[in-house]
Amino acid sequence: MTVIAGTVTAIICAIATTLILVAARGSESDSSRGEATAAAFRLSYVLRRESAPARLDAGEGVILQVLDENRSVIAGTPGRVPAGRPLADFVPSATRVYSTRRVCAPVRRHRCLWVIGFRVFKPGGDWLIYAAVPIVPWYVHPGLIMFLASVSLLVILLGCLRAWATVDHTLAPVEAIRAELAEITAQQSGRRVTVPESRDEIRRLAEAANATLDRLDSALERQRTFTSDASHDLRSPIAAARAQIEEALLYPDDVDWPQTARGVLQTLERLQAIVTDLLQLARLDAAAWQEVETVDLGALVTIELARSERTKRIVPHLQEGVTVCGDRLRLVRLLTNLLDNAERHAESRVDVTVSREDDIAVLEVMDDGAGIAEKDRDLVFQRFARLEASKARDPAGSGLGLPIAREIARLHGGTLTIEDSERGARFVLRIPRHHDGRPVDQPQPRRG
Repeated sequence: MTVIAGTVTAIICAIATTLILVAARGSESDSSRGEATAAAFRLSYVLRRESAPARLDAGEGVILQVLDENRSVIAGTPGRVPAGRPLADFVPSATRVYSTRRVCAPVRRHRCLWVIGFRVFKPGGDWLIYAAVPIVPWYVHPGLIMFLASVSLLVILLGCLRAWATVDHTLAPVEAIRAELAEITAQQSGRRVTVPESRDEIRRLAEAANATLDRLDSALERQRTFTSDASHDLRSPIAAARAQIEEALLYPDDVDWPQTARGVLQTLERLQAIVTDLLQLARLDAAAWQEVETVDLGALVTIELARSERTKRIVPHLQEGVTVCGDRLRLVRLLTNLLDNAERHAESRVDVTVSREDDIAVLEVMDDGAGIAEKDRDLVFQRFARLEASKARDPAGSGLGLPIAREIARLHGGTLTIEDSERGARFVLRIPRHHDGRPVDQPQPRRG
């Protein structure tokens, strides 16, 4: 930025210097030519009255010369032109009193002259007066060009220093944000960058950085909570199985070993279910994808209802031709989780509906149970989160079924929400019918 500012300032100074030189040269040229013309007029007036004076002196810078009718030099400014040599060889035409020319040689080797020639009437023949002044050079005067160059260099230097200071002052908050972000770690995630008072892009950058840090803190907190809950849920069945074995070993002769084995087996089955759900969540978080295919939701529901036995009455309402692109096994897992949850809370009936809304495939699972309060509708999708009613109905549950279902919906580009219903809980899955089936977080391939 400093180089750019210096370059722009130099260009502006060059343009300004050029304009000043052009104006000064024009003014100086007009002034010197005016002096030459005035001196020629005064001399012509003298010649009309008397002979040519022996010495011609018209002031500094003006050269005068008088030629008789034979074009011989009879008078001239002493010391400024070669004796007996005319300043120029042009003669005003018979219809004009004077004319001007630019003469460069052979009068002077290094400087050209602006010459005006006057015709003066004499009885024996017309005489000529040449008045000349040096042509003003492009730089006008050495002192002027040095002054302009010095001023330009000073202005360029000041412009560069000002640009450097401005950019340094502007980027100081950015450097502070960078330094703060570099020091933030997982152990110090509560820190935030300083938001400047100015209402500009730097402030928006700081606010965006703080918003990103807020999201990271939320993710870290969810990770810590998930780890804590997973540890607790894994430790509970292990502790229960250990307690059963230790108690049986204390009184081996009084223990019903088959009954103890069945109890330990149930505990291990619960442990295995938790581990399976954790692995499924890990795969979903990593977006590990299976083969993508076109899945008919109506057929998928029909096959799943026919394959599994349910303790509650399942009433399907299926519209034909509702298809989506995705992973069939994961969509089956989503449906199974929703049916298991609905069956757990339903009184006697679960309704399953498949329909189409424009380009959206809709799957609804609704039970006739007590329903879910609106304030708890987001809570049930959190990992290991379980409501009191759910714990009472299924103490062995892990609280991972609905989070897994929502994650599967998200990876298919859809949503899983709880919407209002007259009775019970109504889970609604919406998936775009023309989605390409890839996980929404997975980069799309480039098309050549």
